[in-house]
Amino acid sequence: MKRLLQILVVFYLTFSFSFAFAGEITLYVVGTMSYIINDIIKAYKSKYPQDNIKVVTGSAGKGYNQIVNGAPYDIFISADMEYPNKLKQKGYAISQVIPYGIAKPVIWTKKDSGINLSKGIKVVLDENVKKIAIPNWDLALYGKAAKECLEYYKLWDKVKSKLVVGENINQALQFAQTGAADIAFLSIPLIMHESIKNTGNYYILPDECHSPVIHGYVMLKHANTDKETYEIAKRFFDFMKSKDVKNILKNYGFIIVD
Repeated sequence: MKRLLQILVVFYLTFSFSFAFAGEITLYVVGTMSYIINDIIKAYKSKYPQDNIKVVTGSAGKGYNQIVNGAPYDIFISADMEYPNKLKQKGYAISQVIPYGIAKPVIWTKKDSGINLSKGIKVVLDENVKKIAIPNWDLALYGKAAKECLEYYKLWDKVKSKLVVGENINQALQFAQTGAADIAFLSIPLIMHESIKNTGNYYILPDECHSPVIHGYVMLKHANTDKETYEIAKRFFDFMKSKDVKNILKNYGFIIVD
């Protein structure tokens, strides 16, 4: 009897899980897109209300590692082209990698911080700047861009002791918002969200000091799990190329890549 109950419980949970998640795909979205993706999904749902979209956010490197280790994501929306291309090369992706925009890295500080950003990147040397938040440069592309700029201007060794490293760009933002850091290396798209844009000041890092931050996305092998999952993933993948999405991205400061 006990064995029969165990079998019934397993059957019930399996059936319930399948039913609850029928008609759903999962996106892995980098931190700089964490606010924007809500606007994109809202626009998508206005056309395809029957489709369910789940979102997981984090750094590009963390997402890549999870996908390689079997995470059931259907589309990877990255802040670079390198990680999506690596997934394609290693057989984890079933589409071409599509670039969707270029965005700028920035230094950001709260309006009431008392930090003067007119000094440009040399603000990192300001005596009032005790802590500098930066996304992990080994996992997050805006952290990599920040590190490149600090090295380009020969400031890296001078400020290493001030760095507070966030796992991703959202955590770097939180450090600056809560006072755990005086300034943060972030991105234009992240700070353009209505909940953030009026709370701080920013300085755009010069193009000359870092590699272009070209964002790309790719459909993953898991999207081929079944016909329904694939159809939803394909609809969303194609929607990312639409004028609706391009307009949303422009509103957040992206330079559109066609």
